[in-house]
Amino acid sequence: MKKLIIFAFIGLLAQLIDGSLGMAYGVTSSSLLLTFGIAPAVASASVHLAEVVTTAASGASHIKFGNVDKQTVYRLIIPGSIGAFLGATFLSNLPGDIAKPYISLFLLILGLYVLVRFLFNFRPSEEKKSLSLSRKQSIPLGLIAGFADATGGGGWGPIATPVLLSKKGISPRKVVGTVDTSEFAIAVSATLGFFISLGWEQVNWLWVGALMIGGIIAAPIAAWLVRKLHAQLMGVLVGGFIILVNARTLVTSWIDNEAAYPYVYAIIIVVWIISIIYAVNKVKSYKKQSNPNISA
Repeated sequence: MKKLIIFAFIGLLAQLIDGSLGMAYGVTSSSLLLTFGIAPAVASASVHLAEVVTTAASGASHIKFGNVDKQTVYRLIIPGSIGAFLGATFLSNLPGDIAKPYISLFLLILGLYVLVRFLFNFRPSEEKKSLSLSRKQSIPLGLIAGFADATGGGGWGPIATPVLLSKKGISPRKVVGTVDTSEFAIAVSATLGFFISLGWEQVNWLWVGALMIGGIIAAPIAAWLVRKLHAQLMGVLVGGFIILVNARTLVTSWIDNEAAYPYVYAIIIVVWIISIIYAVNKVKSYKKQSNPNISA
């Protein structure tokens, strides 16, 4: 019973982060399941099954709060679903650990770009109402992100979110809401692929149910937070989180000295906190300029 409560809390925390920043439900939940000795394919299958429900709740909440670009959702779900199904079907035969550090390095660079752009080059007037993702851009993005999501237990958000945010003038809340909403189709496709290759009996339904409950509770809270956060502050939060998540992969893959890990994470977190404080002050100055009656 205690384990189920822990899983429900992890599901809640993971969905709160995922729904607010556009990533981390799969990564957080998969990491937890792997610590309990579950095989990678079974852990990923369990997480994706839980995500079928949590992403539906998250997508409905984001749509309600106006955080979704529906055209981009439609363009991402078909290639994303194909990539997720293929990744789930061939997970056991793929050398995912070999490519993972290089993908993380690319995403970390994107995270740095997102962080710097929202810190120093953000202009509220430049923010676009739509994401303007073309079909030529959506097909490779959907295929790669969907494939990575199924093979790694989480990758749709960590790949799709920074790539979309790297486009100039993009609204962070629209990116997060769109990525979370489109993830429902990816979770369904990946789950089908896992069940075809693994079967239903491999899944621990109690653990999946606990993850679902936590995610359902957190989904509307996260969507409301996205609606309320200022675009610049949200861009900085997402950019810093992208750097932290991918730095972890690079550090564990390329640095043998485990004693150095805390120092690397500490440096990243300190820089991230300073960036957040800077962004908060910038947001306050924007509000003062638009309404001089607001006190600092």
